[in-house]
This record gives sequence, C-alpha cells and structure tokens, in this order.
Amino acid sequence: MRKSLIALAVVAAALATPLAQAQQARQIKSVGITLGSLGNPFFVSLAKGAEAKVKQINPAAKVTALSADYDLGKQFSQIDSFIASGVDMILVNAVDAKAIAPAIAKAKKAGIAVVGVDVAASGADAAVQTNNVQAGEIACQFIVEKLGGKGNVIIQNGPQVSAVIDRVNGCKSVFKKNPDIKVLSDDQDAKGSREGGLNVMQNHLTRFPKIDAVFTINDPQAIGTDLAARQLNRKNIVIASVDGAPDIEGALKADTQVQASASQDPFAIAQKAVEIAQDVLNGKPPAQTMVLLPSTLITRANVKDYKGWAAAR
Repeated sequence: MRKSLIALAVVAAALATPLAQAQQARQIKSVGITLGSLGNPFFVSLAKGAEAKVKQINPAAKVTALSADYDLGKQFSQIDSFIASGVDMILVNAVDAKAIAPAIAKAKKAGIAVVGVDVAASGADAAVQTNNVQAGEIACQFIVEKLGGKGNVIIQNGPQVSAVIDRVNGCKSVFKKNPDIKVLSDDQDAKGSREGGLNVMQNHLTRFPKIDAVFTINDPQAIGTDLAARQLNRKNIVIASVDGAPDIEGALKADTQVQASASQDPFAIAQKAVEIAQDVLNGKPPAQTMVLLPSTLITRANVKDYKGWAAAR
C-alpha cells in the first residue's frame, strides 16, 4: 500500500511540474525600444504597435520608446539605460547592424530578450523587417514600366542601415536587367528626411538636364524630391519610393509627381517582434532568426483601397 502511495505521489509530481512551469512563464513587466528617429511616422507607428502588443500581454507593463536619431553612441547609451532599469525585452532599430553587437551582447548577458526591428541587428535573438529587397524591386519595376524600359534615373540613397542597403540593391537588380535605363547617381545620402530629399534633388536637378525618374529609399525623401522638382519647375519625373506612409497617401491622391510607394507595415513588424521576444523569454527560440514581411505596391490606381499605418487595429 505504501509503495502504491509513493508511486502515485511521483506521478502527481511529474504531472504538476509542466503546469507549474506554465504558471511561472515570465511575464513582460518593462520594455525598452530604441528607434532610428521618432520624427519619422514609420517609427511612431512601430512604437505604437509594440506598445499595443505588450499591453495585450500585460496591461500593467511599462513601455519606453526612445529616438536614437541615427546616432550610434546615443543608441548605446539608451540600451545601457534599459539594462540598468531592468527591462525584460529590448526592440532595437539598429543605427549600425554590426557595430551594435556589443550593446546587444551586454543586454542578453543580463537576461534580456533582444529583437531587431526594421533592420538587422548583430547578435539579436531575431529580427523582423519588411522584405526590403522585394520592396526596392517592385518600386523600381514600376519605374521601368512607366518609362517603357528607357530613361535617365536617379537612385536617391539614405543612411546605410541594412534596410536601405537592401532596398537599393533590389532597385539596382531591376535596372541592371534593363540596359536602356541609365542610372545617373546612386550614392547620395538624403538622410531619410524630407529636407534631405529636397536638398539632394535640388543638386541633381541642377547637375542633370534630363531626369526621367527617381527612386527614393523612403517616403519623406520622395516628398522632398517632389518639392524640389516643383520649385525648379521640372516636370514629367516619375517618383517611386518605399514606406506607404500617411504623407505618401496624400501625395498619391494629389497633384504631385509621386507615382508609387512599396508599402511597409510597421505596426505588424513591432507586434511580431514582441511575440518573438516573449517566446524567447520563456525558452522558445524562434524557428527563423530573420522574419521578412512582404511589401505591396501602392499606386494612384489602388491608393483608395490601401489600409495604411493609421488604420484602426
């Protein structure tokens, strides 16, 4: 009888262990987010998506989103601050995918789950981003088709984070397949901003008498590019970009030279990143360390049906 009771006790303990472990699943209490620039609505939407997902998991959790302003030193300081405050997870939009590695290693040593968002981040548990190569491809294929496979084009570059590099590479791969497309410039950094797009485009318009199309690495640069063309009274330029931002929705519906944008979903990127980080905290490493979300092309023809960054979730 005694042996039977002992056996039952052992079985009960074995059954109880998984239940106890499930009940002890680590709950998110604090989250740190460091982003390229909160002056860009993309990153604002990303921060909102992360906060919504975190609050869904734990309504009492604290979420702190900071702007690194594309300053690596500032981003290091922000991650140090997150570590010191004892956050459970960090979402990082790395200013430099490789150079950020020591900061990420320090965070992981402290038991913090780290997931890159929008760009790769060396040493992170995973990264979630738009398929930026595909985004560059579909935007530049649109340009090729609008020009009938022939013309002078500009690739307006930006900060050399992995997302920008991938978009430019995707664009270049399309142009290379079309020998009558002449790339006049592909190395000018317009800083990812409207002002940068304006300044770079002004220089290009002064330098080149004939420009048929411009691919910009994001929507703020596209808006600045269109403004420069209007200021210098240059017309019939096809402008295509990447983002699907609220401003580009307005530009596609208005009398501008902006013709298309390959969309991203920052809200969805952030939500997926939080899900992955939560799993990591509970001993479930991701099956893939790089998760790519597909891009779709927004044009004047379909913008009315586009569910953008500001759409209700």
